[in-house]
Amino acid sequence: MYSQGLLRHLVFSLLCIGLVACEPGDGRSVWRRLSSLNPLNETQLFLYDTFPQDFLWGAGTAAFQTEGAWDQDGKGPSIWDHFTHSQYIRFGNATADSSSDSYRLWHKDLAALQHLGVQTYGFSISWPRLFPNGTLGVANKKGLEFYNRLIDSLKKVNIEPIVTLYHWDLPLALQLKYGGWKSESLVEIFNDYAVFCFETFGDRVKYWVTIHNPYLVAWYGYGTGMHAPGEAGNSAAVFAVVHNLIKAHANVWHTYDKHFRKLQGGFVSIALGSHWIVPGKGDMNPVNVERCQQSMEVVLGWFAAPIYGNGDYPAVLKNKSQGLIPSFTEDEKEYISGTADFFAFSFGPNNFRSALAKSGQQVSLSMRQALNWIKLEYNNPRILIVESGWFTDHKVTTEDTTAIYLMKKFINEVLQAITYDGVDVFGYTAWSLVDGFEWQYAYNSRRGLFYVDINSKEKTRIPKTSALFYKQIIKQHGFPGSEINQPIQGQFPCDFQWGVSDSTLQVHLTPSSPQFTDPNLYLWNITGDGGLHKISGVKLKTRSAQCTAFSAIRNHLHLVRKLKVDHYRFALNWSLILPNGGLSTINSEALRYYRCVITELLKHNIKSMVTLYHPTHHQHLGLPLSLHSSGGWLNRSTAHAFRDYADLCFKELGEWVGLWITVNEPNRLSHAYNVSSSDTYTAAHNLIIAHAMAWQLYDKHYRVQQHGMVSLSLHADWAEPANPYLPSHAAAVQRFLQFELAWFMEPIFRTGDYPTTMRHYLQEKNIERMSRSTLPYFTEKEKKTIRGAADFVALNHFTTRLVIHQRQNGSRYEQDRDCNLMSDITWPSSPLGLSVVPWGIRRVLNWVKNSYGNIGLYITANGVDDRSYTDELRKFYIRHYIEEVLKAHQQDHVNIKGYYSWKLQDKRMPQFGLFNSHYYKSSSKASVHFYSQVVTNNGFLSEKQVQSCEEKDTQKKCLLCALILERKPLFFFGVCLLITVALCISVLLIYKRKQKKPY
Repeated sequence: MYSQGLLRHLVFSLLCIGLVACEPGDGRSVWRRLSSLNPLNETQLFLYDTFPQDFLWGAGTAAFQTEGAWDQDGKGPSIWDHFTHSQYIRFGNATADSSSDSYRLWHKDLAALQHLGVQTYGFSISWPRLFPNGTLGVANKKGLEFYNRLIDSLKKVNIEPIVTLYHWDLPLALQLKYGGWKSESLVEIFNDYAVFCFETFGDRVKYWVTIHNPYLVAWYGYGTGMHAPGEAGNSAAVFAVVHNLIKAHANVWHTYDKHFRKLQGGFVSIALGSHWIVPGKGDMNPVNVERCQQSMEVVLGWFAAPIYGNGDYPAVLKNKSQGLIPSFTEDEKEYISGTADFFAFSFGPNNFRSALAKSGQQVSLSMRQALNWIKLEYNNPRILIVESGWFTDHKVTTEDTTAIYLMKKFINEVLQAITYDGVDVFGYTAWSLVDGFEWQYAYNSRRGLFYVDINSKEKTRIPKTSALFYKQIIKQHGFPGSEINQPIQGQFPCDFQWGVSDSTLQVHLTPSSPQFTDPNLYLWNITGDGGLHKISGVKLKTRSAQCTAFSAIRNHLHLVRKLKVDHYRFALNWSLILPNGGLSTINSEALRYYRCVITELLKHNIKSMVTLYHPTHHQHLGLPLSLHSSGGWLNRSTAHAFRDYADLCFKELGEWVGLWITVNEPNRLSHAYNVSSSDTYTAAHNLIIAHAMAWQLYDKHYRVQQHGMVSLSLHADWAEPANPYLPSHAAAVQRFLQFELAWFMEPIFRTGDYPTTMRHYLQEKNIERMSRSTLPYFTEKEKKTIRGAADFVALNHFTTRLVIHQRQNGSRYEQDRDCNLMSDITWPSSPLGLSVVPWGIRRVLNWVKNSYGNIGLYITANGVDDRSYTDELRKFYIRHYIEEVLKAHQQDHVNIKGYYSWKLQDKRMPQFGLFNSHYYKSSSKASVHFYSQVVTNNGFLSEKQVQSCEEKDTQKKCLLCALILERKPLFFFGVCLLITVALCISVLLIYKRKQKKPY
């Protein structure tokens, strides 16, 4: 059965494929769909699947950017040669004179293509290399030999050439004589050049592109002056250039169609580049949608509407042109319309920001939406992506990590568009093959899959990590399905704990009514004012204080019970219980309140996991003021004060508490002491000692009577190498885990001391004078106290991060790790930016098991922020994260004991809470029912398969009964035999006693 979302996409995919024709303007529906789509819908998530069998993978370059040899072997100057030479300083004293030297080193480009395993190679022919003056005559022999050799070599290794006739390098002679594309004369001159190329190379070339991204030719070349020929400020010239470019393309297409197609069987198109935009604030109201539609029409539609539509410019463009835009005659419209055999699409760098500045719009990286817009506006054309890539900084050599994730996003969105939306994309061209001259950015930006040292003579092509990633995609033909994303069914053990976590529990000491605690007598309305009046001198007998008098507890208990959980984790308020930090002043009423909470929960079979200290980011980190003022966790006396505080809590509450957490996330609390790494490591040192002393205290004085367990809860997000092809990133992940988790776990669960790898790494940085940080040392006595001072592992897990190795100079904790963190752009994320990566929790559970043995383990907090009314993100999060915990239990045999969702309720704005709390009123979110169902089912099973633990116990008893009934004769004989033997033994004993009695 298909989900409703998938059915909607299937129905949508039936459009524009012959059953329903698409009309200009239908692209508006793309934004309307955006307003209702759920980003967690199956069709919106990263798609693990492969491309159609005949899908074409390729890479591309442009002649001016990579060929070099600008004045060698008879080549004439182009407008870009003149532009860079005449404005040398503007380009940072750089030119494309040699660039990556593909003219001379074409065989290295060929080897790079073979390394990738592509099926196509898109490149452009340098017009002035064939015809130095631009007009036909005798072609430059050396240039002709070069392109023949390149094409023949490509065909020999089964790589299909995709040839662009014009990629911006107009012969300078044509610019000087005619004014470039402002002159209609270039229409016929360009056609003559194209005819020569068709005649010369057409027997081996099946895909032709007339002009690459003509919008930039016109707008940047003649409007802003950013591109050659560098003219600016003449709007009429821009419109004239566009007009001539469109007619030049149409002319070439008709020439091929009439004279070459039948013999050569090729296809001709024009490469159109575009952005994709969304309203600046994401408001998809009709006005904003219309603005977005118009933005696309005046950029992509400027060329696409005449060529793929009715032969004329979009109406909105004509209205905004103030009469400057030329008109096509009716014959010209008919001549231009339909002059493309496929839609050659360029999508990548943000070349269109200037077009959006005044529109209140923002650029989006969604290629899928852009492809859908093309499909709807132009009647579902066949699309070849002829350019897709992103810029990296010139300082980046081969470790282009960001490019990997942008490529991953772009290619997967192409797959989604094909699979879910029915967009007819038949090829993808990664841009570019090698580093080259990046137009107005010169060599300050790079786009190559292969790194080239421009200043070297060899100009060796070195594959970047993006090349390795692209090679893997080509080899796998996409993104084959992964078991990571497979759902699982099953139940947890019957003793598995289901809980909900909370931060410090607010204490409400005022009872709901003084009815049974006030000893005074009152008369009502004695003076007619409708009030109560106390009778002096009369005292009544009152009852003892009752827990049920606290209405706040009842309300809180109501929320916990709605979740059907059997455990509730909350934190005590240290500064409230011991206002002065020591035992000199004890708030007994606060302790009574907490005791009431715990005992009232027990009446409903809900046990408590109590956290002694839950640090906060305000109010002195949750410490009593006196302790905070004396240095907080930088002072060893705070650890001793914590021991006394723990002793009081164990004594007063331990009878009813089975699970204790000493400190919540001490590995994050220590970061608050960040003046220097010395402070950070000292705070952590004292926190570990404080925990160990509390554990030893409980073990020695309370465990036998109370039978509880004690641990500390660590923040435990997972980490993956940002670049899977770099050993340095893999090493950075292990270092991140050492500094984040092993920092606290190694002393407590293994050695009594900090990880040796962590200490050695800091020592190495000290030697290199990159840091002055050092870890403190435990005494031998302290090591014995710390080692083994935990009865279970407690982890708070929320997300997964990508880790980049980056050497840093400084003496702070964050610098000591030499790690930078980032997120995968293809991962779903929350409003606060938390990446939703369910498999991360399974990996961190396995890491703990493999590192410290299969100790009992609790997930003491796991949740996500979700501000939507539907709570879809939180439901998705809860389901998939618990599924991964179940996999860890069933498949990896991790000794997982319990799962606690974070958290019970929001105090202010909706974020992590399962309930909204506002002015003492709480309301359930949609995830409450979902989580309670998981708890009730003890996991994930179909309704027919679900068995409660009580049913399982009954079934076991019934199995014993069935066994007795089945073997009834045997059991009857056995019982009889047993009775007979017992009687015989009794008779013998009696007989022997009688023999021993004297007469």
